[in-house]
Amino acid sequence: MKSINEQPAVDFSRYPPVGEEDWNYAYATASARVLEASLLNRSQFMDIINAADFSEATETLTGTDYAFGGEVKNFADVEMMLLSLRSESRALFVNLIENSDYIELLRAREDFTNMRLAVRRVVTGRPIGVDYCDNGNVPASEFEEIFEQENYSRFPDYLQEGVEQAILGYYNTKDICMIDHGIDRAQAEYKLTKASEMKSTFLLSLFRTQVDLNNIRTMLRLKMAERDDRDLFVKGGYVEVEKLVQGLLSGYETLANLFESSVYSAIIEGAVAYLTANQSFLALERMCEEHVIGFLKTTQTLSAGPQTVTAYFLRKENEIRTMRMVLTGKYNGLDTKLLTDRLGDQ
Repeated sequence: MKSINEQPAVDFSRYPPVGEEDWNYAYATASARVLEASLLNRSQFMDIINAADFSEATETLTGTDYAFGGEVKNFADVEMMLLSLRSESRALFVNLIENSDYIELLRAREDFTNMRLAVRRVVTGRPIGVDYCDNGNVPASEFEEIFEQENYSRFPDYLQEGVEQAILGYYNTKDICMIDHGIDRAQAEYKLTKASEMKSTFLLSLFRTQVDLNNIRTMLRLKMAERDDRDLFVKGGYVEVEKLVQGLLSGYETLANLFESSVYSAIIEGAVAYLTANQSFLALERMCEEHVIGFLKTTQTLSAGPQTVTAYFLRKENEIRTMRMVLTGKYNGLDTKLLTDRLGDQ
């Protein structure tokens, strides 16, 4: 993909650029700024984590978007509330952004999620079903019919590519993980291409950063599994695939030096230290999340633009995911230290 291979080299010290201001989004930016003030901080999440039990944890949510207004009888109530908040957040984003390209990118995420489920069912011989999310660009009702007829041309181009990569990857290896890899690759290529077509510096920076962080995750997980699947790295990030392959073949003790000049050196050093001490990727996930949030916060320097609206929306989604993680842990009596180790810097 030409637009990916011709990306400029790294020319920033920590976070990539977010682009110029756009005063067409003055009202939307002002709205996002007001909503940003209600985002929960780390201290508030620590209050939930340090609560004596699940019941006390839910009481700390009074006065926030996550207040239950009564006794929580089972965790299904929590799931329902969080899904409702996520839907409200996405609807608000669509109303504020009023940009068809941004909305397509938002909804394409559900398309790829639906695609993962459908392909997995196909290769394992299960019924395609109709229980797909209906918030994508492709109506949920069409997935079953398209797969049953194997008429993938009815999908948008980016999903056709995802189907092909996922199914071929699985049948070539009989490894079900190759379904996720094929779809991940197609999704990354779609996002990078779309951002280039939109000429959006912010989205291109965000998506290239996400490619890098996912590649770092892949590198460390492959090392832990003692696998040499160097073809699993996705092109298009700021870090050359060759360096990731070199990291895959190097010892843990040399990774910090190998990535010393990278903006991700602190992530790799911290993740490796925690991984070798605890045999866990908790720190890796936390630090990757913190890096993305740190980048999103740099949009606060802009007075107006779609970047600020998108950044708020993504931070809100991250907050909802974090809330689910923390409440799930409290409900199941998970060790407080594990929750604290995983909690990112909101």
